[in-house]
Amino acid sequence: MRKRFFKPYRRIITEKTVRQAQITILVKMFEHLKDKFPQLTHHWEKYAGLYKREEVPARTVLLHEGEISKRSFFIEKGCLRAGFNHKGRDVTFQFFFENEVISSAESFHRNIPSMLTIETVEPCVLQILAKKDYETVMADLKTDPRLLESMLDIAFERQLHYMREFLSFIRDTPQERYLNLLKEKPQVVKRVPQHFIASYLGITTVHLSRIKNKILKEKR
Repeated sequence: MRKRFFKPYRRIITEKTVRQAQITILVKMFEHLKDKFPQLTHHWEKYAGLYKREEVPARTVLLHEGEISKRSFFIEKGCLRAGFNHKGRDVTFQFFFENEVISSAESFHRNIPSMLTIETVEPCVLQILAKKDYETVMADLKTDPRLLESMLDIAFERQLHYMREFLSFIRDTPQERYLNLLKEKPQVVKRVPQHFIASYLGITTVHLSRIKNKILKEKR
């Protein structure tokens, strides 16, 4: 009798623990909204079941350039990159780390071919939201005008970030961009392979090595 009772009890505990973990992750995802909209706290548990948690090996392509994006990824652990092919050369556009959300936005929202490839750089733990479930969440949340305003602010901040990146690529030298990377995103330098960093800076790995050596010499 004890054995028969213990197994389903253990299963209930396990399911409860997993669900609590899902809710915790989801709260992190919406933490920028949670403080402004405490009245939405009761939604978190309902949304938690929409996310699928997956452990993904490094160098796994989650979305190929030209495909229609059907999923959005919240990074619980690890690093992802977005890139594209330019005349046969792999170019890195951006890196993403823990507690960030990544999708091919224009493809995900407009149902058009993605301009980007999304790939894991490290072994990752991801919370994945399907587009149909995303639409369910948005239909539920967009009834609050203040929430919509906050979402627009977040979209504006992301747009501003990309604009700064674009201007930096035009205005700054590769060495200046690398120094900015060291200052603003040190986790990139610590965790991302050199050939991806070089690709992100728009230079070769040889050029990157020269820049690093020059910086070291200047510090001595």
